[in-house]
This record gives sequence, structure tokens and C-alpha cells, in this order.
Amino acid sequence: MNLKSALLAIVLLGTLVHIVSLVLMMAALDRRGQKTNFLLVRIFAFKYVNAYKEATIKETGKPGVLFRLWTIGIVVALGAALAFVLLRLT
Repeated sequence: MNLKSALLAIVLLGTLVHIVSLVLMMAALDRRGQKTNFLLVRIFAFKYVNAYKEATIKETGKPGVLFRLWTIGIVVALGAALAFVLLRLT
């Protein structure tokens, strides 16, 4: 496995973590009584994330684990994608 393949795998894994954590946040909001719409998730994604963050801060005093996973997933995916693009340019 070369470096380009590894970077693409990291991008896919980071994206998968990002999406799964968003779906789990929506499920957690549903359990807390706040309705979410899976079909409109692209429009309301940041609203759902902020609602989850506020709910967990209210309950525990810190943002929840899913919020951290959501953030880390996209940062890792974007970093690996940037490294992949820079590697292709050289």
C-alpha cells in the first residue's frame, strides 16, 4: 500500500466517523425528546450538532463524546485530503 492509497483510506475513515457520529447525535437528540429529520440532515446538520452540544453541556458540563468524534473525524479527513492533493501536485 503506497502513501496515496493510505491517505485516501484515512479520508474515507474520517468521513465515515464524521457521518456516523452525526447520525448517533441525531438519535441521542431523539431520545432527549427533540425531533430530528433524517431527510433534511444536510440542511440542519449544524443545528443538530449545536443542540447536541448544548444538551450535553447542560447535563454533564462538557460537550459529549459524539461532538468530539464529529469534529475530529472531519479534521482528520480534511487534513488527509489536503496531504493527498499536495502529494499529487509534486
